[in-house]
Amino acid sequence: MTTIAPTGAQHTIEAHGFRAVVTEVGAGLRSLTHEDRPLIAGFPEDEPPYGSAGLPLLPWPNRVEDGRYEFEGQARQLALTEPRTGNAAHGFSRSFPWRVVSHDDKALTLGLRLFPQIGYPHILDLSVTYSLGAAGLEVEIAARNSGSTPAPYGFGAHPYLTLGEPLEGAVLELPAGQWLEVNDRKIPVGRRDVEGTGYDFRAARPIGAASLDTAFTGLTRGADGLVRVRLTTGDGSRGVELWAAEGVEWLQLFTGDTLAGPYRRGGLAVEPMSCPPNAFRTGEDVIRLAPGDHVSHRWGIGPI
Repeated sequence: MTTIAPTGAQHTIEAHGFRAVVTEVGAGLRSLTHEDRPLIAGFPEDEPPYGSAGLPLLPWPNRVEDGRYEFEGQARQLALTEPRTGNAAHGFSRSFPWRVVSHDDKALTLGLRLFPQIGYPHILDLSVTYSLGAAGLEVEIAARNSGSTPAPYGFGAHPYLTLGEPLEGAVLELPAGQWLEVNDRKIPVGRRDVEGTGYDFRAARPIGAASLDTAFTGLTRGADGLVRVRLTTGDGSRGVELWAAEGVEWLQLFTGDTLAGPYRRGGLAVEPMSCPPNAFRTGEDVIRLAPGDHVSHRWGIGPI
């Protein structure tokens, strides 16, 4: 009897010394290495992803308070998928099998037609493209409204960067000027400047004992339009970088303190997002996709 992995078929791409493994279920990034050095904290093929590791989060990232929101005058109720907080979390796409659209040695595109769900009466055609180049992995996540009514949309992704050692000695550089304070249900209650707080990583410094499950914005971009988050060893001898293109205005960082076993503080989740937590409820940075509209976002990971 053939054993089926919890995440379905495993799709591999390899080029320029990089190797990535992507799962059928959720279109998640299960593994990414460069010359056999892990760049993300992955998980075994025979286990489900911990803490949403590597998964695209569609059609919204993070949480929606009580699962309730309004869109164009219509009240809606999402299923409460995070019982501990009583919220709807991380969209729908992570639990569905995705079909292969194209696959060669260095690139893979997976697609999913998302039909109406509880509290989300829309049809989206979603795609995720993973490609390897000389600098590392590039990811493009796209959505098209294939239904007949306008749809709210937001994107997120959930990779955990790793140096292969505990986070305490890692040095973080995060070019973000503001952070969101949250309540005990992880719902934002205010926006704060990082200046003079423990959330200021604009100048690279050790993570130490800092515990983060925090959304950041006010991002500073380079001349190329990219924002870059860097995680390096204390001596600066090696590191890993996540970059995100325009349209990614939020980054959620999570040090994994609530995860079990070897995953606890074993990697730093750096989550590119197009909108903040609770966006469907507040409307902040939510994208309105009219019928036929298309939107895409790009981000990537590479060694430094």
